[in-house]
Amino acid sequence: MSEIYGKDKLKVQQDKMVVIIGLEGSANKIGIGIIEDGRVLANPRRTYVTPPGQGFIPHDTAKHHQANVLEVLHKALAEADISPQQIDAIAYTKGPGMAAPLISVAVVARTIAQLWDKPIVAVNHCIGHIEMGRLITGAENPTVLYVSGGNTQIIAYLEKKYRIFGETIDIAVGNCLDRFARILMLSNDPSPGYNIEQMAKKGKKYLSLPYCVKGMDVSFSGILSYLEERADKLLKTGQYTKADLCFSLQETLFAMLVETTERAMAHCGSQEVLICGGVGCNLRLQEMMGMMCKERGAKLYATDESFCIDNGAMIAQAGYLMFKAGTTTPFQDTWVTQRYRTDDVPVTWRE
Repeated sequence: MSEIYGKDKLKVQQDKMVVIIGLEGSANKIGIGIIEDGRVLANPRRTYVTPPGQGFIPHDTAKHHQANVLEVLHKALAEADISPQQIDAIAYTKGPGMAAPLISVAVVARTIAQLWDKPIVAVNHCIGHIEMGRLITGAENPTVLYVSGGNTQIIAYLEKKYRIFGETIDIAVGNCLDRFARILMLSNDPSPGYNIEQMAKKGKKYLSLPYCVKGMDVSFSGILSYLEERADKLLKTGQYTKADLCFSLQETLFAMLVETTERAMAHCGSQEVLICGGVGCNLRLQEMMGMMCKERGAKLYATDESFCIDNGAMIAQAGYLMFKAGTTTPFQDTWVTQRYRTDDVPVTWRE
């Protein structure tokens, strides 16, 4: 449970510049960002990169975070040119994510909160992406397409909650792309999804793939299985190139996402779309979504890899909004969880 201070206990001085440090480590990136009243002061991060054909194992990812977190922390403080005394609160990712990496970062957040005698704010990872996107782009009340390695959701805000209108019923779109990159033995540096995007630009021949939209929800596991069974033969016979398969996969997955996002926009009467999450920096996805928005007379908002990909500043920004609204987390409740839905969070900072 989060602690919400009433007017008699409000700990945030409205006339004071509020500085929040945010720690993110739910997957293969360890990032620490510092926000001062909506301004990004620092946002360094480190990425755990595995060899081609391999994913990242939670235990090994946690060891990477443990080995790098203090260096990233010192770098963030140096870039922001502030001392711990100037920080008002510590924000950290409570979930969702992989347990071992989440725990590693939460331990650091709890430790510095005690060492520096600061309140702590537990942040939902998905909310962090949304609020960072809203901050950077200026989107007011968009329909949100949140796409990453672990999540795929179509979201809209209503009555103090981010409501999920549609989502994947199996694997996330980023996970589908990452696993196909392993099949093709593409590099994981800087990310498998990025390398699929670059290869897809060279593709010229489209392979018809299963198209799995179920109402407002999407399914990607069957598409991946279809390619897993056929990719080797298609490549060996010369019918298709790796570039063709990457092109075909992107076009199919992104068409599904554009369709469901447009349906959510129509339902909500929305004229804004915000794409966030790691897959959100894919330029082809942005192009396809932009075409749909243009046809509807709507606006598309998206960011580059600085803020689409997991980073500490997004956790700091969500923590900043929560802290300004009078919400902190009692120390005994500063645990982590692998399952923490976007629509479980009371959005106390929005009207």
